[in-house]
Amino acid sequence: MITANILNLFDQTIFYGTLTIENGRINEIQRLGPERPDEPYVLPGFVDAHVHVESSLLTPPQFARLAVVHGTVATVSDPHEIGNVLGVAGVHYMIDEARRVPFKFMFGAPSCVPATTFETAGAAISVKDVRNLLALKEIGYLAEMMNFPGVLHQDPDVMAKIALANAFNKPVDGHAPGLIGDDAQRYIDAGITTDHECFTYEEGLDKAQRGMNILIREGSAARNFEALIPLLAEFPKQIMFCSDDKHPDTLAEGHINQLVVRALVKGHSLWNVLRAACLNPVLHYRLPVGLLREGDPADYIVVENLQLFRVQQTVINGEVVAENGESKIPDLRSEPINQFSCSSKIPEDFWVKSESVNSIRVIEALDGQLITNELHLEPKREGNLIVPDVQRDILKMVVVNRYQDAPPAIAFIKNFGLNHGAIASSVGHDSHNITAVGCDDESICQAVNLVIEAQGGLSAVRDGRGEGRKEQGEVETTHFTPHPAPGSLLLPLPVAGLMTDTDGYAVATHYATLDQFAKQELGSTLAAPFMTLSFMALLVIPNLKLSDKGLFDGKRFTFVSLQTGNV
Repeated sequence: MITANILNLFDQTIFYGTLTIENGRINEIQRLGPERPDEPYVLPGFVDAHVHVESSLLTPPQFARLAVVHGTVATVSDPHEIGNVLGVAGVHYMIDEARRVPFKFMFGAPSCVPATTFETAGAAISVKDVRNLLALKEIGYLAEMMNFPGVLHQDPDVMAKIALANAFNKPVDGHAPGLIGDDAQRYIDAGITTDHECFTYEEGLDKAQRGMNILIREGSAARNFEALIPLLAEFPKQIMFCSDDKHPDTLAEGHINQLVVRALVKGHSLWNVLRAACLNPVLHYRLPVGLLREGDPADYIVVENLQLFRVQQTVINGEVVAENGESKIPDLRSEPINQFSCSSKIPEDFWVKSESVNSIRVIEALDGQLITNELHLEPKREGNLIVPDVQRDILKMVVVNRYQDAPPAIAFIKNFGLNHGAIASSVGHDSHNITAVGCDDESICQAVNLVIEAQGGLSAVRDGRGEGRKEQGEVETTHFTPHPAPGSLLLPLPVAGLMTDTDGYAVATHYATLDQFAKQELGSTLAAPFMTLSFMALLVIPNLKLSDKGLFDGKRFTFVSLQTGNV
């Protein structure tokens, strides 16, 4: 039994009372009197309405360990990251790992694996595979339909997957950045019910007015809260909060609880905010999550007050899973699963030869956004090579096929701000080939090879040509100290090249060290350089991206050449 102030999100009341719990469910709620402001408050737990667990770099048990501390009791989880690496086997791996902990993961059936035909993924998930996944109780929806051109042009496979979700009475998640007007209406009319990709108020308003549920995203790279939060007052029944992609350092600091506080500070109604954070995701996805009603699963959080939402206790199915900032979920190891089959590279593999180019296409990365711009700029040359121009912040970007040996794809990118060295990652949405950005071919090559040798991970190289370069065997790994010596850093990700089962708090510390190394030692000006890097190969987000097969125009959905016309 617990006695506290109890919030009823349905009739929007607060009263002082008791909860009686039996066999993991709320047996009785008894009103004792009016609210007592000096006493703690009990309310339903928070739900992340759209997240890729893999982007936390943590296995599901490790993700849950960190999330419950902040009052999160459930996630709507799209496993298409591991799906792109390992197919259906990867989805089953996530389900099996999730079963090991008392946390409510609801997975979706990946709808777009591979995301496009313009990149090399490790697997494909067919219409038949989607049917088999949707039949599972652990699969609650059809995950984000990124192929919005396929929806608009009624691609047979795309429409078959949507029809299957309808047949199983499971919702369909959307992904349609920038789509408005008649095209947005056609996308919605196809049966797609949510979108987490809105990046302007005008886009969110257009879709909300057409009946779509808008997920306000605030992750480690894409941050749309400020632009979209005004929609909450206008469409309280259609708004949810999500992170989409959350790296371990920011997950260790907070989760949906942070968005709750920020929305309240902006003057939004407590009840509207809690609808978005707790109620709407449960109702929309029909999650098996309790909402503080008699007979519901005993899923709730206890907070100190309704201003700061400091979580004193998180309870799932009547079990205390976090208390006073300490997770009660055990630190579990997992069996690794992977697919990594490429050989080490040499610096010459990353040369760009050109005798007479007056202008090149350059990707412009935008801090806090997944979209990019296309710039046409004069290149820097050394002899017959086009090389990075560090002074103008035009760096080299490469994508290396991790599933087979193939020539790297090479482009140039602006706004990473590195003044020397390179960073690389095997987390590269959505096919998860190796992506790297750097100031010189030697550093890029070393950073890429560190990832290849580890069969997946994040790496940073201070200077592949300089005295600080570490030889093989001297690279700092997840066991590195908080203040490593100048050289090379590596965070291995042995699970699909995406995740690690190492203690989540240790990973958060190690990732923060790597992140600071990229900023302080290498000079990156981005808020989250590794997270931003991971989206530079995501072809379904305009405008200009790079896959392992070449430079890609996300608006025209076609490959383009590096060279353009005259400046």
